[in-house]
Amino acid sequence: MDRTFRALADPTRRRILAFLRDGDLPAGAIAERFDMAWPSVSHHLGILKEAGLVLAVREGQQIRYSLDTTVLEDVLAHLMELSARRGPRPKRRGKDHA
Repeated sequence: MDRTFRALADPTRRRILAFLRDGDLPAGAIAERFDMAWPSVSHHLGILKEAGLVLAVREGQQIRYSLDTTVLEDVLAHLMELSARRGPRPKRRGKDHA
């Protein structure tokens, strides 16, 4: 779970996940959407893969990436469990009610 949260902490990796939300993409198509060198995009894809957030399938010369929602479902369940343990939150006071 720590690896997943570290992967999600980076805005570039969150953007990659957002692109993949609309469907699978080859690595080159993902890289074209960023103003950074290909090795940097590849590094981010590798971290997402290691965290279990994306699947990578080789298709000839290309690698096609897709979301792996099972890890995201586990993270969501974990967060919901934390929220349920805490119970109801007190109402926040406005700045005028210090």
